[in-house]
Amino acid sequence: MNDHIAAALHDFTQRYCQQWQQRYGHLPASAELYSIPSPCAVENRNEQVLWQPQPFRAKPHLDAVERALDLQLQSAVVSYYTTQYAGDMPATYEQQPITLLQVWSEDDFVRVQENLIGHLVMKRRLKQTPTLFIATTASDSEVISVCNLTGEVICETLGTPRREKLAADLRTFLKLLQPVTEIA
Repeated sequence: MNDHIAAALHDFTQRYCQQWQQRYGHLPASAELYSIPSPCAVENRNEQVLWQPQPFRAKPHLDAVERALDLQLQSAVVSYYTTQYAGDMPATYEQQPITLLQVWSEDDFVRVQENLIGHLVMKRRLKQTPTLFIATTASDSEVISVCNLTGEVICETLGTPRREKLAADLRTFLKLLQPVTEIA
């Protein structure tokens, strides 16, 4: 399963980078990540960093999250967050805009784990099924998550029980994403 997630994520990332190259003649660029150290950073240009995905170098686990909540995580999510370092990547899923969250560096990996712990603590306090976010949406109150019980990818409204199934699993979800490379 983990190899399938890594392959689907690599495939999407490759399509995203190729679209940037075709559209702008250079690697993906990010103003938000400008001057933040990362193995992905290739060049600073016009207050943006040009980046290229790099293999994940830390140990491929989310043990800090699992220990903090005494919870076994979906292997698909572990693979998702430990496959590569990359910038966040805008995309569409069935014409809906999302931003696929990625790990930018080892320091960012620590922050991502802390945020996942906070998210899972909130879910536990609300007595809701545990989920692990993988993307944001245009709405500040909605995120794209993987249900830790079923492995389904869902759109959930934070703080409420509302959730909509988007895909049966993370691999299917990643395969259906379309890259968006327009500069805002």
